[in-house]
Amino acid sequence: MLVVLLLLLSVAWPSSASDIEVHRCIEEALDRLYNFDFTGTHRILDRHIAESPEDPLGPGMRAAAYLFYELDRLAILESEFFEDDKKIASKKKLKPNPVIRERLKAALDETELLARKRLERDPDDVNALFALSLKEGVLTDYKALVEKKGLSSLKNARASNKHAVRLLKVEPEFYDAYLTTGINEYLIGSLPFFIRWFVRMEGVKGSKKQAFENLELVAAKGRYLGPFAKILLSIICLREGQPERARRLLAELSARYPENPLLRKELAKVTEKLRSGQL
Repeated sequence: MLVVLLLLLSVAWPSSASDIEVHRCIEEALDRLYNFDFTGTHRILDRHIAESPEDPLGPGMRAAAYLFYELDRLAILESEFFEDDKKIASKKKLKPNPVIRERLKAALDETELLARKRLERDPDDVNALFALSLKEGVLTDYKALVEKKGLSSLKNARASNKHAVRLLKVEPEFYDAYLTTGINEYLIGSLPFFIRWFVRMEGVKGSKKQAFENLELVAAKGRYLGPFAKILLSIICLREGQPERARRLLAELSARYPENPLLRKELAKVTEKLRSGQL
């Protein structure tokens, strides 16, 4: 599932959470991305990267936009895909856009390079740790969902989790990092018991209860990934037999991001199934 995910942005994170200064262009890029306006997202990111060329989260956000574009184009984000484990695990080959793939990987390489430079100067640089965690998350999702390389993606999932755990030790109030740990809790909690012995991650017990708590924390307090946490919660609620809660989450998201056609489509689908008693 999405470990995703994946939204990266430029943020100054000085001494405390209250000191954060968010660049207006990044706020605009995030709004455009949640509205699935990919062209608008890249246009704003062009401006941000030109103004802040040393920021690893600039190219990281660009990689996330490329990932979302492919997930949307290939209809991977639709609820039926995540409700049906056979579709997720299917080895049926998809047709990734080769141009987007190269651009995505170039953006990820740039993210890694810039983040490592920052960590050389300050091993506790939270922006760099966040960039590395979400860079590995983007690569995890691309490998697992687009390229169908599930086993290979586990290495990246572990790396993403490692950086998120490290970040939360440095700055416990960086709530967006709980998205990575929350999704990993749900993923491992969904595996058969005997497989969990072979898929271990630092600080992850495989508790679905903890997964909900982490994602709810991000939804309530995350500065950037709150809406995405709600998207993931809506998917999990459908999988866990809580359709009315999923409908409420989708209704909130649709109202906030009215240009996103997928949110409207999923809300209508869940509403109709509830009305007809299919859920």
